[in-house]
Amino acid sequence: MDPLPQATEISTESSASSSSSSAVDDLSKGIAAMSLQDRFALLRGIAEECIQEDELMNLLEKKPVPICYDGFEPSGRMHIAQGIVKTINVNKMVKAGCKVKIWIADWFAQLNNKMGGDLKKIQTVGRYMIEIWKAAEELTAAQIFYPCMQCADIFFLKADICQLGMDQRKVNVLAREYCTDIKRKNKPIILSHHMLPGFKEGQEKMSKSDPTSAIFMEDDEAAVNLKIKQAFCPPNIVEGNPCLEYIKYIVFPWFETFEVVRKEANGGNKTFANMDELIADYESGALHPADVKPALAKAINQILQPIRDHFNNNSEAKVLLNTVKKYRVTN
Repeated sequence: MDPLPQATEISTESSASSSSSSAVDDLSKGIAAMSLQDRFALLRGIAEECIQEDELMNLLEKKPVPICYDGFEPSGRMHIAQGIVKTINVNKMVKAGCKVKIWIADWFAQLNNKMGGDLKKIQTVGRYMIEIWKAAEELTAAQIFYPCMQCADIFFLKADICQLGMDQRKVNVLAREYCTDIKRKNKPIILSHHMLPGFKEGQEKMSKSDPTSAIFMEDDEAAVNLKIKQAFCPPNIVEGNPCLEYIKYIVFPWFETFEVVRKEANGGNKTFANMDELIADYESGALHPADVKPALAKAINQILQPIRDHFNNNSEAKVLLNTVKKYRVTN
């Protein structure tokens, strides 16, 4: 799997700038090698939900290089869903001929009281997040204003496609409703990706405030091994099994296979070519959690090694990481 391609623009709200790349101009060459149906299928495959499929097809037909928007609130260390899953999705979007704009939402984070509302800390976390990319209940006024600003970002960035998680579905739909109100014909298309769960039973999403629930992008090998070893992974049960979700949404898209190493007495080594094959073995008991966990840990560690190397070898990145680790974490 390649790192983030050149046709990706990363910027913050407080220092928004327009950048260009020859790679963006050359996107049409890659598009020519793919049919319209192939481009549609590649983009649709990113999303758990698409609003609306016919609009997506029409966009791809009429606009050679659509603009896709994604964003992050700097609120602490980056977990693997923000890092690796996003890299996988961005690569797919660029391959389908899109230009991707990633918004580091520092002002949003301040309004939402991330890092205690300290903009300097928030921006430090934002710079840390950019380093990652280089390597690979009471309703307050701020919370009411926040989705309005996020909608504004969609239009400010001239986004044709909003590629965010299912947890951002409501604000993306708000942007479409605004288009209806102002009688704007071309509404942003929503591609909402699946949200990876935390490692604990019943944990619907990872939590930055609970380090054991998620793998962070610069976690060392021992930390990854321990978190996966302790993860909820009931035998024979696929539904709600976080280890299998990691394999489905991270390992298979990255490596296209899943390799299990085990003793002959336990069934011997096996390479799974797709998720259906793995699920069949897991549900039957032919594949046990004790087989899955070491294989998953090995794959994740292999993916994360270049990020670890970057933070170990780059002095600026190392300082940023050590600074961010000292901050109080907010979700």
